[in-house]
Amino acid sequence: MSQDTLSDLLRSVRLRGAVFYYVSCWEDWAAEAPPAREIAPAVLPGAEHVIEFHMVARGRGWAAVSGLPPARLETGDIVMFPQGDAHVLSSAPGLAPARIEPDWVFATRNDPRPMPVAYHRGVREPGAPAPVGDADTILVCGFLGCDLRPFNPLVAALPRLLHLPAARAGDWVGRVIDQAARESTERRPGSDVVLERLAEMMFVDTARRYLEALPDDATGWLAGLRDRYPSAAPAPTWCWSASRR
Repeated sequence: MSQDTLSDLLRSVRLRGAVFYYVSCWEDWAAEAPPAREIAPAVLPGAEHVIEFHMVARGRGWAAVSGLPPARLETGDIVMFPQGDAHVLSSAPGLAPARIEPDWVFATRNDPRPMPVAYHRGVREPGAPAPVGDADTILVCGFLGCDLRPFNPLVAALPRLLHLPAARAGDWVGRVIDQAARESTERRPGSDVVLERLAEMMFVDTARRYLEALPDDATGWLAGLRDRYPSAAPAPTWCWSASRR
């Protein structure tokens, strides 16, 4: 292992990214995603573990997972669910969500990606072009796959809901989200690979920022990894929910 243990670990677990959905939302909306294990063979075949993520390209909303307070999302925010939990995205907390059924994910797994999906009091014509110009909120949604064997303590050490606010993420993250939105709609040659790489970069930076922002008295594997770099710059302020199932 080199001095950069995080890089070594990320290389060894074969991180893979895929952007699947370009979601436009109007007025009141709420969507419930199933647990990642129920749809993993459709979205990232062969991956031992799947993480779902969402990038807010426009507007705002809320992300929630059972047992934790909801997280407020703004333009430029990223939210991911490292443990693969079922979760709800919505325009406001407490709305009854339209559930994304695993059968639908499997039935559409070979459709061109990213698939446009519109929400307005439920799903409206998933896969059909939507007039996104006047949408209140636009999300770019996808998945990250990684190996759990022979050794991957990183995933188990991450919280169930990991929220990276735009205000604390750095300018480059906003540009990544803008580029992901353009690649999702323009469908230029090579867009699939660009989106895969953007998703992987986003995860690496999110994991790194979470590591840097651990409190000084934190213990465990990740804290030990952070302590290998005593000369690192002061950690940025960060938001996350660290509860476990």
